[in-house]
Amino acid sequence: MKIKSLLFVVIAAAALQSCVVMSPKKYKALVAQRDSLSTRTNDLEAERSRLQSDTARLHREMADLQKSYNELNGNLTAANKNIDALNNKYDSKVSQLSGDLQKREARLKEVEDALRKRDEATNALRDKLQKALLGFQQSGLSVDIRNGKVYVSLADKLLFPSGSIVIDEKGKQALKQLAIVLNKETEINIAVEGHTDNKKVINLGQIKDNWDLSVLRATSVTRYLTETEKVSPERLTATGKSQYQPIDPGTAPEALAKNRRIEIVLSPKLDELYNLITK
Repeated sequence: MKIKSLLFVVIAAAALQSCVVMSPKKYKALVAQRDSLSTRTNDLEAERSRLQSDTARLHREMADLQKSYNELNGNLTAANKNIDALNNKYDSKVSQLSGDLQKREARLKEVEDALRKRDEATNALRDKLQKALLGFQQSGLSVDIRNGKVYVSLADKLLFPSGSIVIDEKGKQALKQLAIVLNKETEINIAVEGHTDNKKVINLGQIKDNWDLSVLRATSVTRYLTETEKVSPERLTATGKSQYQPIDPGTAPEALAKNRRIEIVLSPKLDELYNLITK
């Protein structure tokens, strides 16, 4: 606006002077001055328009930047809150896991203690049986530990006449010594297992096959222990394994003799250990 006013004044002055007689040279100078001012005015107007456009653009960009900043700041705030929440959750989970770990370690110690006690009891029982049955170990009797259980293995020749299910006197003496230990060790379960070789049963009357022979021999031993030696029947089970769990898979007479046996399997009652495991 100021530029246009200045131009108007200049033109008015020139017009006023035009009323006065002037030389052609001076007139041309004034016209040139006018044209120069007009060009300058147009340039300034264009510059102003460009500056106004740039100013508007910069305002828009600044507004966009402010909006982006606000969004990023909001996202940062939300992220910080999320991090705080995750940290709290992490701390809570770590605390919970630490508590669970302590409980599990305590349970593990209890189970290990129970297993140690079981092993100690099993070893002590084996030692007692070996001492009590020492006189029969040359007659086909052995005592050993397998899978946490005590196995008393008695060859059939120690207990029965050939092909018989009736216990002979030497067998009764061995079972009597065994029963003395069993009646003192009341926290022990007893399984009596009958085993045979793989030879077919021939001419044994009511005994039809090795299943019959193994079961009937196991029940004969069980009856003697419960009825004669007064071992509590609630503690015993009798089973026949026939020929299917041999000690020696060979076919030589020595191998077959090893397989014909009664195994008395003694296992400590594991109620305490079972309760610990199933907690």
